[in-house]
Amino acid sequence: MSAEMKNRARNGVSLDELLVESYAIVREASRRMLGMRPYDVQVIAGIALHRCKVVEMQTGEGKTLAAIMPAYLNALTGEGVHVLTFNDYLAHRDAAWMGPVYEYLGLTVGYVKEGMSISQRQNAYCSDITYVTAKEAGFDYLRDFLCVERNMLVQRPFHYAIVDEADSILIDEARIPLVIAGNVPENVEDAFRLYDIVKNLQPGDDYETDQYRSNIYLTDAGLSRVEKILGCGNLYDPENLELLTRLNCALYAEVLLEKDKDYIVKNGKVEIIDEFTGRIADKRHWPDNLQTAVEAKEGLALQTGGMVMGSIAMQHFLSLYPRISGMTGTAVAAAGEFNEFYCMDVVVIPTNRPCIRRDHPDLVFTHSQAKQKALVSEVKRAHGTGQPVLIGTGSVEESERLASDLRKVGIEPRVLNAKNDEMEAIIIARAGEPGAVTVSTNMAGRGVDIKLGGEREQERDRVVALGGLYVIGTNRHESSRIDNQLRGRAGRQGDPGESRFFISLEDDMIVRYDIAKLIPARNFPQKREDPV
Repeated sequence: MSAEMKNRARNGVSLDELLVESYAIVREASRRMLGMRPYDVQVIAGIALHRCKVVEMQTGEGKTLAAIMPAYLNALTGEGVHVLTFNDYLAHRDAAWMGPVYEYLGLTVGYVKEGMSISQRQNAYCSDITYVTAKEAGFDYLRDFLCVERNMLVQRPFHYAIVDEADSILIDEARIPLVIAGNVPENVEDAFRLYDIVKNLQPGDDYETDQYRSNIYLTDAGLSRVEKILGCGNLYDPENLELLTRLNCALYAEVLLEKDKDYIVKNGKVEIIDEFTGRIADKRHWPDNLQTAVEAKEGLALQTGGMVMGSIAMQHFLSLYPRISGMTGTAVAAAGEFNEFYCMDVVVIPTNRPCIRRDHPDLVFTHSQAKQKALVSEVKRAHGTGQPVLIGTGSVEESERLASDLRKVGIEPRVLNAKNDEMEAIIIARAGEPGAVTVSTNMAGRGVDIKLGGEREQERDRVVALGGLYVIGTNRHESSRIDNQLRGRAGRQGDPGESRFFISLEDDMIVRYDIAKLIPARNFPQKREDPV
């Protein structure tokens, strides 16, 4: 039947006409090869994906399985389908997991990950279905532009893409350009000299920041002081433009970029932390001398600077696909952006079983010390019953501080942050074990299922009786989608679970946006230990 479908698709029969039969074939093949028969709601998601929609499916509802139906249907023409995943681990996992279904139906499947040779990439992209991260596909596209020989090209013309974790790739990552750069030498002496100058400047007197601490500038007094030290005359003269830029970068690096929050130092290198995921943003560098300024701040050997040889924004790269669809657990909050920038509608897919997770109201404290105390005490209470707990924190620094506080009360947590993100899948898969306490940065384990009772669900009944996974957020994020992603780690497929956020009026976001000032003085709570 599959061979016949392929012939019909390649002889001009429209894919819409083949949809019903092809989805039925995939459903049966999946049952035979994987022991999983897609639920009706997954078939609905598959139809919406074929129609180029963004589908919102709750965590644990089986997005990976839903995607194989439209991937199979669109691959019948022989023009290739790309399933764009969130990271290399998911590209490899999904290709190996779903591969037997495609191969059983006579299609080829491949995956691309970092470090592969040109011939391996060519083979993967020539497959009917290719699993690859959006970034890797984008970089391969840019590298093809630098090719001088046809046989070095790895990609073929684009046809159809399914974007996994669509909100993250299409919106959060869309503003960060993919850049291929060549090396150019940096002036090492200059970077360290400028850092020595800015570290002695005084806030308020020599420099000021804007309300949201996103920009910094020298005051008149600071400018005069720096000009005197540098002996360069007016810093704003045209010949001093590069020096002024480097100085501003050194100041920005010293005051606004925080170690273990914005970046970490690993193996003698500065690694940027992705603000949306809490993971290392692999091979990402700050532009315009800022990377060099941070390396000078940390006293590291300076890496050579880059000369841009090719770049493309993720949004523009994805628009090169004639047909594109997406799936995620949190799409509705970003429906406006999907429509405006990609002309894609959001379709909410109902859950296979009703969600019975209990989302408790936030606990708000007057100061962070009280919040931390209550947080530790709540984790200790839940841990005492054997209920597994997953805690989402806002930074590497916070995750390590909380882990240290938990150890003081006799709890040994598993910690997942940018310093050990290669362990992510293993740590997250075990987060549902009885008594497990997992401390993680934002959006722990997107794409990885947390099964109650452990990886093989051996103690599932015990964990269900205890109330399922308990998810705790230590602060709110600027994007409600990221809070919802964390919440969605619990309560998959009708499982029990609960979630709660702990907030203090001293949290970064509340301070940065002056939210506390919106509370009338007469109603402002006095400092106290218990929640407001």
